[in-house]
Amino acid sequence: MFDQLAGRLERMMKYLRGEGKITEKNLGEALKMMRLALLEADVSYKVVRELEARVREKALGEEVLRSLTPAQQVIKIVRDELAGTLGGRQQPLRFSSAPPSVFMLVGLQGSGKTTTCGKLARWTKGVGKNPLLVSFDLKRLAAQEQLETIADSLGLPFYPMDAGRMAAPERALKELVLYAKSRAFDPLIVDTAGRLHVDDELMDELRMVRDVLKPAEVIYVGDAMTGQDAVRSAQAFEEKIGLTSVILTKLDGDARGGAALSIVSVTGRPIKFVGVGEKPDKLEVFHPDRMASRILGMGDVLTLIEKAEEQADLEEAEDLARRMRKQEFTLEDFKKQLVQLKKMGSLSGMLGHLPQVGPFKAIAGAELDERKIVHFEAIISSMTARERESPKLLNGSRRLRIARGSGRPVHEVNQLVKQFQDMQRMMKQPRFQKVLSRMK
Repeated sequence: MFDQLAGRLERMMKYLRGEGKITEKNLGEALKMMRLALLEADVSYKVVRELEARVREKALGEEVLRSLTPAQQVIKIVRDELAGTLGGRQQPLRFSSAPPSVFMLVGLQGSGKTTTCGKLARWTKGVGKNPLLVSFDLKRLAAQEQLETIADSLGLPFYPMDAGRMAAPERALKELVLYAKSRAFDPLIVDTAGRLHVDDELMDELRMVRDVLKPAEVIYVGDAMTGQDAVRSAQAFEEKIGLTSVILTKLDGDARGGAALSIVSVTGRPIKFVGVGEKPDKLEVFHPDRMASRILGMGDVLTLIEKAEEQADLEEAEDLARRMRKQEFTLEDFKKQLVQLKKMGSLSGMLGHLPQVGPFKAIAGAELDERKIVHFEAIISSMTARERESPKLLNGSRRLRIARGSGRPVHEVNQLVKQFQDMQRMMKQPRFQKVLSRMK
């Protein structure tokens, strides 16, 4: 989403690095580049002007002007102010001291609100909670079926609100809370009605739900692809019912990213999660400082490490390191690593977390064929156990059989074997063995 913005801001940083010292003139030129980049990314004009004013004030301070590396100081100021615009620091979900904690999700129709309910429930389950999903929409009964289907696919409990219950909504909500409390469900994640636009009837309904449930979080779910429309809608929800936080969906799309940079300033509410894909696990905790670094092309290696840790099996990783030290790494081990890589998401998405400068630039901007992982996995699966243990057995006839079995051409089998042999040679190098020895 931020590729275009990152590219334009990188020009500003190159310009600053080429200046021996910071003056009002060259700083003004750099800030003009930043201003145009942000406006083209659909960031609110008011937000851009405020950000520019803060950067200018700090960049012309004595500490920067006297610094031995003034350009680096200014870039750091831009990063810090961008992080501040995005909320400053990561803010966790607020759970009630007396369960169940109620998370009420609000937003316009089509923003991904119902899907986000399922993702949020899955995330809370992953941190040791016992979530309960419920849909409360007085008009669209099909919303019940949609959320129930999502709950079933995730193996999570769902509380049905039939037409009889909906006839007395306030009583139904009170019964819901008692039900959750008696069965130790926490949190209670409530999907609410959506419309194509904000109207008084919708707001009256949402205020009633809020007043009865007294939620720990009223979360606005906004579609980042709609840009400033998402910001205006969030502002309307904040004014009419009051919000505590924001979840932005479709942050993996092709929009220009202005919503993320505007919504915190306009509503005064933090972004706590972002949706980065359609699958249930594609909900990420939002870190303003990390996002600011990514926007400036500095990467977000911490998030990449966290993703790897989520998917890694510690015992398996230690066993793999031991086998690599002893140079016992086989094609079966290679296949397991391909499976782990697939679980972490798309290669392009992972490389997007790497810095766009220095030695990482060529890797981060590489065009990768995601299908290669699937193809290599199919090729290894078509080998016998002995062939995986000892690739030296792979003569011409065996390679032809493997190619037919995997549905891939022979040259891909040869390519896989060559890459594996290159890896084995690399593992024998003293420098690589030294790194492995530290993993004991």
